[in-house]
Amino acid sequence: MKDSNFLKEHNAKSLWHPMAHPGDSLANPPAIITSAQGVKITDVDGHEVVDAVGGLWNVNLGFSCQPVKDAIAAQLDVLPYYSTFRGTTNDQVIQLAEELRKFFAPDGLTRAFFTSGGSDSVETALRLARQYHKIRGEEGRTKFLSLKKGYHGTHMGGASVNGNANFRTQYEPLLPGCHHIPAPYTYRNPFNESGPERLAQLCLQALEDEIAFQGAGTIAAFIMEPVLGAGGVIPPHKSFMPGVREICSKHGILLIADEVITAFGRTGSWSGSRHWGVQPDMMATAKAITNGYFPFGAVMIADHMTETFEKDTTGKAAIGHGYTYSGHPVGAAAALACLAETQRLNVPENAAARGAQIHRGLLALQEKYELIGDVRGGHGLMCALELVSDRATKAAVDKKTIGKLQKVAYEAGAMVRVSGPNIILSPPLVLSDAEAATILSALDSGFAAVS
Repeated sequence: MKDSNFLKEHNAKSLWHPMAHPGDSLANPPAIITSAQGVKITDVDGHEVVDAVGGLWNVNLGFSCQPVKDAIAAQLDVLPYYSTFRGTTNDQVIQLAEELRKFFAPDGLTRAFFTSGGSDSVETALRLARQYHKIRGEEGRTKFLSLKKGYHGTHMGGASVNGNANFRTQYEPLLPGCHHIPAPYTYRNPFNESGPERLAQLCLQALEDEIAFQGAGTIAAFIMEPVLGAGGVIPPHKSFMPGVREICSKHGILLIADEVITAFGRTGSWSGSRHWGVQPDMMATAKAITNGYFPFGAVMIADHMTETFEKDTTGKAAIGHGYTYSGHPVGAAAALACLAETQRLNVPENAAARGAQIHRGLLALQEKYELIGDVRGGHGLMCALELVSDRATKAAVDKKTIGKLQKVAYEAGAMVRVSGPNIILSPPLVLSDAEAATILSALDSGFAAVS
């Protein structure tokens, strides 16, 4: 490896970083992470901190999960790559599909379509939704509904159903026929409603109204995250996702659960859909499926959809979609090992316990610092703080203040993620009590520095 002087001198000069302004990356070079162990990362200067970002919501088992590393290394020696396009497959992906069928059986999902990651999984689900209706003779069902504040990746389809202008405006015009309803976001919503249950009902009414306006026979699918993640960790009332399921079923609309973040234990349940007692028609997964060690994803598909595709005799069910790395044998081997370890450790149990600990700690910080307008969490290891310059008006905090807070927290022992006015926490699910306390104390130091 080049020495630290070389790395610092060339930081952000020859690459553009995702989700960042190129000029800002040059003016404020990103932290250079050079090693990791357990749930901690170490930068180029040897500074070690707890990773409260969990890589990017994906390193659920931490950075030292040896079974996954061993599976990757072993598979590279046996079969480093082969295509799963029509006519060929591999032993690892067959085994993985069977294990995922068993894992997702409580969600009513029995088939897997493999992808390279989360955005690919969302794109796949959107395409299969349209194709499903065409096979059934309902060619007019082409539109998609989703939530404002929702995040569904960065492909044109995903960006089109995204509910955040930051991922849309500079890339418009996007896919036509994508429409959004208000999210059950108690802190800010057009109904000025702070009661979670009442807000959930208002949002469901808005969904019914939008379906009536568009015409149910024109809508292919509704896509949602069981807990909105990148939009600021927005958990709905427990009645919301079941209500969406009921409305979709009534109108013949497919429900796509975007569980790129929530699948495999993050909510304190094995899946976000299971957390709310809902069976979706499709589920987009990725991230934790390989613990972040290999780019990989899977769309899980319900029985009634598989029957429609597999029993078709017209040729309409031929899937004209896929990726070079769909069902990659190394990724499949990594996913098999990761799934086994995830189940062995029973990670939802610890996610629920540590998530409750952090949520309580964040509420205590809110009592201490006026800068904290809203605390969100309570469903596993996904929490957020929304910062405001004035609690009465809910005016968002300025970028300089939240940037300084993040810097001080990092110096005090924790890497936290800033997204707009939000500080988002999504640490590995193997986090210990002491490491959770370190995250809270680092945040305390950050707030003290800017208050």
